[in-house]
Amino acid sequence: MNAPVTLSSTYVLGDVDADTPVYGRVDNATWQACEEVIGRLEGRPDGATLFASGMAAISATMAQVPAGGLVVLPLAAYNTTHSLADTLSEQGRLRTVRVDVADTGAVQQLLVAEPVAMLWLESPTNPLLEIVDVEACAALGRAAGALVVVDNTFATPLLQQPLSLGADVVVHSVTKYLAGHSDVVLGATVAANAGLAERLRRHRTLHGAIPGPWEAWLALRGIRTLAVRLDRAQASAEVLASRLADHPAVTRVRHPSLPDDPGHQRARAQMRGFGAVVSIELADADAADAVSRAVRLWVAATSLGGVESTLERRRRHANEPVAVPESLLRLSVGVEDVEDLWADLDAALRSVR
Repeated sequence: MNAPVTLSSTYVLGDVDADTPVYGRVDNATWQACEEVIGRLEGRPDGATLFASGMAAISATMAQVPAGGLVVLPLAAYNTTHSLADTLSEQGRLRTVRVDVADTGAVQQLLVAEPVAMLWLESPTNPLLEIVDVEACAALGRAAGALVVVDNTFATPLLQQPLSLGADVVVHSVTKYLAGHSDVVLGATVAANAGLAERLRRHRTLHGAIPGPWEAWLALRGIRTLAVRLDRAQASAEVLASRLADHPAVTRVRHPSLPDDPGHQRARAQMRGFGAVVSIELADADAADAVSRAVRLWVAATSLGGVESTLERRRRHANEPVAVPESLLRLSVGVEDVEDLWADLDAALRSVR
């Protein structure tokens, strides 16, 4: 019922055919099984490549930018994506510019202003939960000759498939929703065409960013429950977002399920659900830190997408984009009972008013 864990690093040459790897850094049967599932979920069965981490997948994708090429990034996105791009910029490897990716007009202006090598998108963005018009931005990017990349970690392939909307590459932190149990560090890319998929796999082989077979097996097992986990978590997220919108300690709630959220209509048109991450803003950073200390069922932790509900004040990280408010708490809703989650969060919020 499940693919076996293939642990061999070395293969006897006389026992293998031409399609079998001769060394464990090149390929692995357990990787292949996990890659096929992720690829099928994104609509490209042969397009997925598994990496040792989400950042390894992001690094391999950014490596496709030609020397000195310009990369367009969101104002607020995963902070280590920004850090990697900035490091590569400091080394003279590429150039970067930031834009409000939820503003399609602003994206268009950048794309026509000068040649762009890569347009990097997140939707929903991390942690502001802005919704990007992926189809429109992908069309603009292709017309400008840019490689269009979408980090689909928050939405997962169950809520949107960016390749079907025109993206060239999808990136996942498999660590998050796909594996789903806070016990795996993995990443993946899914490419729209075979040539790009092969370049990403070659990067993995040459740079040694290979996943462990056990991790691949655990991720494959986790993906089996992705649909039921995500259904439960995002249903709870909608309940919590609605209640938080009326909470006296909360100054702003960010979740596309809310009718007055700027991305609500776009999410309804583009996605098959609103996701299980909710971001809230409190009076100040001290209040946000106090809530993190006061919760009991929620876990104050980095990362997201597991069965456990976690929260974190994102600006506590020195490399978090300045576009993220100091008082913002990112809530990753898990699969616990929604009333238990609400009782714990409400008590923590009331204790710091």
